[in-house]
Amino acid sequence: MKATRKSHHISSNKEVIGIHTPLEAYAIMDKHTTQHPVEPFFDLRDMLRQYMIERSLLCMEQARLRGTSFGGEAGFEDYKRIVRKHVQNIYGVLPIGKNAGPVNAEISNTFDGDGYRIENVLFESHPGWQVCATVFIPTQWQPPFPAIVVPCGHSGREGINYNAPARYFAKNGYVSVLVEAPGMGEKWQGNNHFTDGILPYLVGETSSRYFIADALRAIDYLETRPDVDMNHGIAMTGVSGGGVTTIFSALLDDRISLASPSCAVAPLSTLDITQCYSGCPESHMWRRYANLLDEADLLCALAPTPVLMMTGALDEVFLIDDVKPLMHEVKTYYEEYGSGDRFESYIDDKGHCYSLTQAREFIEFTNRMLLNNPERHIIEPTEADEICDPPEHLRANPDKSANMHSLTKIRADELEEERVNSTEGIQEGIRKLLGVGESVFIPDSRSGNPFRAFSHIWQQVMLCPEAGIELPATLLLPVDGSSRAILHIDDAGRNRLLDRQGFLTAAAGYLEPPELSSTIMTVDLRGWGDTTPAVYPYDLVSWGGVDRYLAHTSAALGDPLMYMRVRDALGALAYLRNQQGIDPGKIVLTGCGLGGVVALIAAAADGNVEGVIVWDTLVSFKSLIDVDDFAWPAEAVIPNVLLHFDLPELAESLPMPVKIINPLGAKKESMEDQIAAMNENSGCELYYLTEEASTIGKVIQSFITGI
Repeated sequence: MKATRKSHHISSNKEVIGIHTPLEAYAIMDKHTTQHPVEPFFDLRDMLRQYMIERSLLCMEQARLRGTSFGGEAGFEDYKRIVRKHVQNIYGVLPIGKNAGPVNAEISNTFDGDGYRIENVLFESHPGWQVCATVFIPTQWQPPFPAIVVPCGHSGREGINYNAPARYFAKNGYVSVLVEAPGMGEKWQGNNHFTDGILPYLVGETSSRYFIADALRAIDYLETRPDVDMNHGIAMTGVSGGGVTTIFSALLDDRISLASPSCAVAPLSTLDITQCYSGCPESHMWRRYANLLDEADLLCALAPTPVLMMTGALDEVFLIDDVKPLMHEVKTYYEEYGSGDRFESYIDDKGHCYSLTQAREFIEFTNRMLLNNPERHIIEPTEADEICDPPEHLRANPDKSANMHSLTKIRADELEEERVNSTEGIQEGIRKLLGVGESVFIPDSRSGNPFRAFSHIWQQVMLCPEAGIELPATLLLPVDGSSRAILHIDDAGRNRLLDRQGFLTAAAGYLEPPELSSTIMTVDLRGWGDTTPAVYPYDLVSWGGVDRYLAHTSAALGDPLMYMRVRDALGALAYLRNQQGIDPGKIVLTGCGLGGVVALIAAAADGNVEGVIVWDTLVSFKSLIDVDDFAWPAEAVIPNVLLHFDLPELAESLPMPVKIINPLGAKKESMEDQIAAMNENSGCELYYLTEEASTIGKVIQSFITGI
């Protein structure tokens, strides 16, 4: 039977022939309802991600313009000084060099190889923290030896990307120190890059400080060895995350006389921003984007330090078409700086790895640039060099009790003792962090048609607090008017607790007589409800995820996503206050999940709501550090927040009545057993409660009428 395309009757007054897609059909549909949602100007599923991309790209464009605005010797030095100052500010004082005590090195064990000897060594970096390293010592060359530090990336020291090159360097007469990266190999416990590495955000630090300090502390260790020649300085090289460590280390320590990152960088505008790669928190330091620290800036600021930038033509992470322009840009800068012969690039025919062909190129470059000896003999790599040493020959057995998780917890405890909390202090700190003043602009808005249902008027609203952001909202207005109102924020979507006589509907008195009704406005803050971002390809890997991408990117922008949401809530509050018949002083903020966190912070920033009720919300930011792994989304880890307050202190400082119902711990577990102690330590009457979900609506209604 021959197939034919039928006509499609779209509506009673339109007949369209030859519609090919549902989207085309939808575009000409009549709306048969008056209570339909307000149509957005763009796809809400992609709104937040595109907003983040746009802001990030603007930073990178500003970085490019800054980099090209300098000229002459003085201008180049000013540019380098600005970049290096921002990098130094990221880390503050690290426990290295003159800022640290003795390295207290101890050799765990030794093994002999063909042309090299292995020493597995432990030495101290951060307090109680043992750096785990394998030292490859030449046996066919005469000491003292020049030295190379090889920081690992995202695998242990036994991996071929680290073991084979470091061993090959020793065969060519260099002492090479292979430094285990936190979270890998023997240093995995308490150092997971994502679950542990994100926690330093809370205390105003970056997990990158542990990677960098370990690599630089290896130089301190080398200075104690009589068989090492420090007259030429140190060379550092690493692949992937080890290459990133190499770049930042070289910017911080002048003892590094040569740097060679491999398969480590591409312009941030590519992989990290437009391709939306879910990178590690250690490479997304607080305000990195805002301070205009693109990869080109970091590499150019190294001039005139010799740099060999290597990559693979088939690298599946840092795509060659992205890397080549970066190589060209840095080469051009070095030439303009007058050091064109000190920057070289090398591309092999491999993928994302540190190949032995790269290792051979690195030795040739290092002989010339570090030792000023281009004729120095090079032992060519063989197939035997691709066979790794047995894993048992690469064990140092470090003490694992000190790690980035435990040290972050210590810092959080210190901050808890140092904080002086007051209503005025917390409110001022929050406004500063949010970037808002005492007044908030009423956002632009578009409203749908009003629809009468029972005792209320239903209306859909679209709030536009800033360019590129639209926030769908649902508004329930009592028929006979009401001066009281509730603004509700829910991380699971604005209508979840309205549906099927949910307890938010009950709190509004939706089926009650008009005199018992209240106005309710629920709004999907950016990234929640209808604006939940669509999944992208890099979100599918085990270390990916939409929440991680958004959390890390917003941290690099210096504008945490949760603070963006607080500003959204303040805009919604300003909109609601401006509605006819609403008493601006009789608005109660409610929230659940992370929406409760937003409600508490917004109440503090505003200072004029009538009361706050939150439930099923995070009990404290510090609780995220008190467990091995937390169940909340990554954006719950707000950068710098513990420098100013924690949630219990915030709630107690609020000048209006507060109720926290069914608070949840870091693993989203019930805190019922601890609630009595919480109330005892709290300055708020009825601060913590336990209630069945079905009764929360009545608690809200009672709370409102009792204020």
